[in-house]
Amino acid sequence: MSRDRQPAPGRGSLRGSPQVRLRIGFILIAMVLSAFGARLVQLQGLDPNGYAAMAAAEGLTEVVLPAERGDILDRNGEPLADSVDGAMVVADPSLTTEKAPALAKFLATRLDVDYFTILPRLREKGSRYEYIARQIPAAQATAVVEAAKEEDFDGLWTERDPVRQYPADDVAANLIGFLGTPDPTKGEQPLAGMELAFDKILSGTDGEATYQRGAGNKIPLGDNTTVPAVDGQDITTTIDRDLQWYTQRVLRQTVESAGGSSGYAIVMDSRTGELLTVADYPTFNANKPADSPRSNRISRALSDPYEPGSVGKVLSIGALLDTGRVGPRLRMTVPGQLQRQDRPIGDWFDHGTIRLTLAGVLAKSSNIGTVLATDQFEDGELRSYLERFGLGAKTGIGVLGETGGILPGPGAWTSQAEDRISFGQSVSVNAVQMAAAVNTIANGGVRVDPEMVKGSATMADGTVVGTDTTTKERVISERAADQMARMMERVIDPDAGVAPGAAVPGYRVAGKTGTAQRVGDECACYDGSTTVSFAGFAPADDPQFTVYVVVQQPRKGSGGGSVAGPAFAKIMGYALRQYGVAPTGAAPSTLPVEW
Repeated sequence: MSRDRQPAPGRGSLRGSPQVRLRIGFILIAMVLSAFGARLVQLQGLDPNGYAAMAAAEGLTEVVLPAERGDILDRNGEPLADSVDGAMVVADPSLTTEKAPALAKFLATRLDVDYFTILPRLREKGSRYEYIARQIPAAQATAVVEAAKEEDFDGLWTERDPVRQYPADDVAANLIGFLGTPDPTKGEQPLAGMELAFDKILSGTDGEATYQRGAGNKIPLGDNTTVPAVDGQDITTTIDRDLQWYTQRVLRQTVESAGGSSGYAIVMDSRTGELLTVADYPTFNANKPADSPRSNRISRALSDPYEPGSVGKVLSIGALLDTGRVGPRLRMTVPGQLQRQDRPIGDWFDHGTIRLTLAGVLAKSSNIGTVLATDQFEDGELRSYLERFGLGAKTGIGVLGETGGILPGPGAWTSQAEDRISFGQSVSVNAVQMAAAVNTIANGGVRVDPEMVKGSATMADGTVVGTDTTTKERVISERAADQMARMMERVIDPDAGVAPGAAVPGYRVAGKTGTAQRVGDECACYDGSTTVSFAGFAPADDPQFTVYVVVQQPRKGSGGGSVAGPAFAKIMGYALRQYGVAPTGAAPSTLPVEW
C-alpha cells in the first residue's frame, strides 16, 4: 500500500507565500518611484527652459498690460492731450486658423486693419495670443467681437488698451504733437512734439500677465501671475488753452487776409517768461494728423529762421541807450539816403533830409537814423549785447527741431554787416527767441528764459527743462529799459508813429513794427518777398504780457503796422481782459519825435 507524499517541512508553495508577494510589491513600487524621480531630474535639472516652453505652448499665455499714458495739461489743468477708455482685439490662432481667410475679411472691414497683415496672425502656429487691432474705442471693439460670434467666428476677445485723444483738436497741436500706429501690434507710438520729446515721462511702464488659457478662455484656477503696469506721469504746460485757441484764430484770419504763407504768434508772461501761447499757422488737427501735410505738423515758431527786420531796432537802440552815450531826445539829421561801403541804405518811406530825435527814429522806423546812431558802438559791442539778448542760441523750451537762428561770428562781423544787423537784417531768429529778446525791455532790462513746462521735465536726450530751471540775466539797465519802453509807446501814437492800429483802447502800449526782406529757399538770396511783424507789451508802464505776431510772405505793400499790428491789438486786448489787468491810468509817453 502506497503512502501519499507530504511536502517537506518549510517548503510551501512559492506562489502562495505572503512574504514573496510582499517582496515583489516593494520591487514594483521602487521601480515606479525611480521612473518618477528620473523624470523629475530631467524636468528640473537637465532642460528646465525647454520643458517650460513646452508647457507654455500647451496653454500659458503672456499678455501685455498697457500703462496709461500721462496727460499733457494746460496751466489751469485743462487737457491738451489725455487718454480715454479703449480696447485691443486679440485672437487665439488655435481657434481661428480654420476660418482665417473669412475672419480676416470680416475684421478688415470692421476695424480698418489690413487683411494681409492680420491673416498670418490668425494662422500663427503654436500661438494662443495675437494682436489684431490696438487702441480702438472700447464700444467698437466689443461690438466687433460680438458680431464675430454671431457670424460663428470663435477665438476673439478684447483687452483694456487706453486711446490717446486731443480734446481741443488743433489747439497747441504744433507743440503737443501726436501719436501714430506704424505697427498695430505695438499700439500708438509718439511721432512729434511733446509726445515724442517727453515720451519717457508720459509713457510709463507696461505690465505683464501670464495665465493659462483653454478653449479660448482664461482658466480661473490656472497658473496666473501679474506684474501691474506703472502709468505715465502728467506734464503741465504754461499754455493757456483758451488764450491759445483765440490766438490761433486771430493768426489764421490775419495770415489769410494778408495773403501770407504762414505765421506765428507768441504771448509771454513778461515777468516769469512763461509762454501762454505759441501759435502756428497753418496748423493741423492732432486727432487726424494724416489729413495735413508734414510741413504743417511742426512748430514753425521755433523751427523757421527768418530775419526780424525793424523789431531788431529795439535791441540795438536799447543797447545803445545802455552805454549812456545817447538818450531818447538825441537830435539827429537824417538824409534821404546814406551811402555806406558797398551799397546805399534807404528808408521804407521816401523823404529828403529830416530832423528826428532818437525816439523819432524808432517811431518812424528809420533805417538811416538807426545806422547813424549805432555808429557809436565800439568794435564787437553790439554783437555782445545781442548775444545777451539771446540771439544765436536756442531757447531750449522743450520742442524738438528748434533752430538757434544765425548771429554772425566775430570773423563775419564786418562794418557792412553791423549796419544791416542794427536794423534787423543779416541776422536770423526764431519767433520765441525774438519774443524773449523784446520781453527783456518789458522786464526792466532783465532777460528771463522763455519756458513752456511747469516745474521740470526731462527730455529724451536728457535735457531738463521747465520753470524750475529758469535763469535770468541783466542785459541793459533798468533806466535804459524804461527809456526804450517810452520810446516804443510813440510807435503806436497816431500823431507820431507808424502803427496806430496796434493800440489797445484804455491801455498804454509799447511796441515796434518790423518789415524785412526774406531769403528765398531756392536762390538763397532776397527773393522780393517779406516778413512783417509787430512786437510789444502792455501796460507799457507796468508790463504784464509781451505779444509778438509774425506773418510770412504777405502780398506786396503789406507792412508790420498794417498787418501784424491789428492782430497784436486783438490778442493783447483779450489777454489783458482775461487776466483782469486794469489800465494803470497813467498818461502815455510824450517824448518828442522831431526837433
